[in-house]
Amino acid sequence: MRDLWVRDGVVSYEPGADDETLCDTGWIVPGLVDAHCHVGIRYGGGDEDRAGAVAQAETERDAGALLLRDAGSPIDTRFIDEHEELPRIIRAGRHIARPKRYIRELGIELDDERDLPEIVAEQARFGDGWVKIVGDWIDRSVGDLRPLWSDEILKAAIDAAHANGARVTAHVFGEDALPGLINAGIDCLEHGTGLSDETVELMVGHGTALVPTLINIDTFPEIADSAGKFPTYAAHMRDLHRRVRDTVGKAHEAGVPIYAGTDAGGSIRHGRIADEITALAGAGLSPHDALGAASWNARTWLGRPSITSGAPADFVVYREDPRTNPAMLTAPQWVVLRGRVVKTPNPVTGHR
Repeated sequence: MRDLWVRDGVVSYEPGADDETLCDTGWIVPGLVDAHCHVGIRYGGGDEDRAGAVAQAETERDAGALLLRDAGSPIDTRFIDEHEELPRIIRAGRHIARPKRYIRELGIELDDERDLPEIVAEQARFGDGWVKIVGDWIDRSVGDLRPLWSDEILKAAIDAAHANGARVTAHVFGEDALPGLINAGIDCLEHGTGLSDETVELMVGHGTALVPTLINIDTFPEIADSAGKFPTYAAHMRDLHRRVRDTVGKAHEAGVPIYAGTDAGGSIRHGRIADEITALAGAGLSPHDALGAASWNARTWLGRPSITSGAPADFVVYREDPRTNPAMLTAPQWVVLRGRVVKTPNPVTGHR
């Protein structure tokens, strides 16, 4: 139990002469992190305009998500950095895929896979230290999930990103693309529903992180229902959904670093980080680890500070410990961003 002050937008553990009290009691948690979302993709599909992207960022902020890793957006959202009242975004540029092997018009489509290293290097220079590639997607010629890239090209592309100071993550649902991605040195996997004991072991050996996006995986049965022309694919998606929580639990037990991401944008509404934390706990993470996956651990992974003296004052205050009362996660009492109260139950002016 200790007191916390905010001075000039940063955390301080030393009181001042004229400090005003924000609240006397509560549980302070470092600003939440949505490590996989898409600011700029409209719910239901299509590109957002600037006002829509701002509204998405506001929704995340009000849920307590003060740091967003944007895992691919069709629009340039750097204008959001000019808004001090909005979360910081770590951008991965645009998705990189092959023609007809991802959501149309969302990403960069390469006719020749040999162009992948060059485009990855370009996106590495454009982004904020991350690049996003599509590792697998349905191949309609075979009627099921299939990898998009050869192992040799993946290795060259990931090396190119690393040479430009960026980490690489990949969308991957199925099993077949995983060994090539992990052995090529991929830094993170998104979704990872096809993981097996063998590929989990590979991830541990390579230090590969996982962002499972469980609330998005809950849409797999609906995706399968709409895929009547591809019965093998539909059955595959239902099976991946059926075993996903066991898959994530085994990865956690094995020591794979796991972080919380909602996949908001498109089919998932923004502001649902609390649901993802709850889902991670339901997959076998302890309440402490599930919250850490969306807060202090995710911040360390992304190179951002938590609550330390001199760090930006980005934190959320709950009335009760959200680890013992998960319902608190959906109702932050206060949200403080860069030392400013940006969400409050009552109008206040205070800094303690």
